[in-house]
Amino acid sequence: MIRAVGRYTLFLKSMFVNRESFATYVKRVFSECVSIGIDSILIVFLVSIFIGAVTGIQTAYNMTYPLVPRSVVAFIVREMDLLELAPTFTAIVFAGKVGSSIASELGTMRITEQVDAIDVMGVNSASYLVLPKILASMITYPVLVIYAIGLGLFGGYLATTLTGELTPVEYISGLRLDFKMYNVFFALLKSFIFAFLISSISSFMGYFTRGGALEVGVASTSAVTNSCIAILCADYLLAQLLL
Repeated sequence: MIRAVGRYTLFLKSMFVNRESFATYVKRVFSECVSIGIDSILIVFLVSIFIGAVTGIQTAYNMTYPLVPRSVVAFIVREMDLLELAPTFTAIVFAGKVGSSIASELGTMRITEQVDAIDVMGVNSASYLVLPKILASMITYPVLVIYAIGLGLFGGYLATTLTGELTPVEYISGLRLDFKMYNVFFALLKSFIFAFLISSISSFMGYFTRGGALEVGVASTSAVTNSCIAILCADYLLAQLLL
């Protein structure tokens, strides 16, 4: 465990040695933003809508005390979506889709000796291949989280109003109730940290793949598993320190 953490730390450090020109990274970061961010929009859309809808229905089902205003249902949906559901659930999905893709891509390049060929040409392969993926993840994932927050709230609106649990006015009133801008900052901070963890851990697992096609699959699975564990640990630490 300690050895793996040490290798991971040295791997991160190696990305900032013998870097390429700024223009090279700009082109690669934009390319990675498309494959990492834009290609993840559909799955984030589906997950966020249904999470918001289920949260709204279940909250309304349990909120039966007559002295509590029905608008509190929307307040609870908003707080859960901002603080936990949008950044963390989306991160799990992001790790499954993007993390496995990154590990598989780098693992395939490693076993086919493409990484070695880049090193032979005098290019820092860790910096050239991995750094754009990390930067692109940290750019696109917070945008996906904002997108997920909006969709989650909209999903809760559809579910609660179409089923008659709340009126549109009650739901909107609940969304405005005791709003704290700090919660938005907290969600975005979590998204930056989660994006870094997912992309860097997945890159680490794929970059150091050894063997053949079977090992690429193992690296992809390990990338998702370790990323999810890191997300959950970071989620707890951030909640403990900042809330």
